[in-house]
Amino acid sequence: MPKLKTHSGAKKRFNLTKTGKVKRAHAYKSHILNKKTTKRKRGLRQSAIADVTNTAAIKRMIPYK
Repeated sequence: MPKLKTHSGAKKRFNLTKTGKVKRAHAYKSHILNKKTTKRKRGLRQSAIADVTNTAAIKRMIPYK
């Protein structure tokens, strides 16, 4: 069977944890930061776990991670 291609957008955005969960970054952190509070921006720095409903699709996009 041929090798699977990794989705190049997904490989930059997602990582797998040791237990198989999908780790992701928060959105809304790139620009228009003046109106966002410091507390909100600080919270956006933290990583998050992708929702269970999206996990299977993401894992298919990054088969070798």
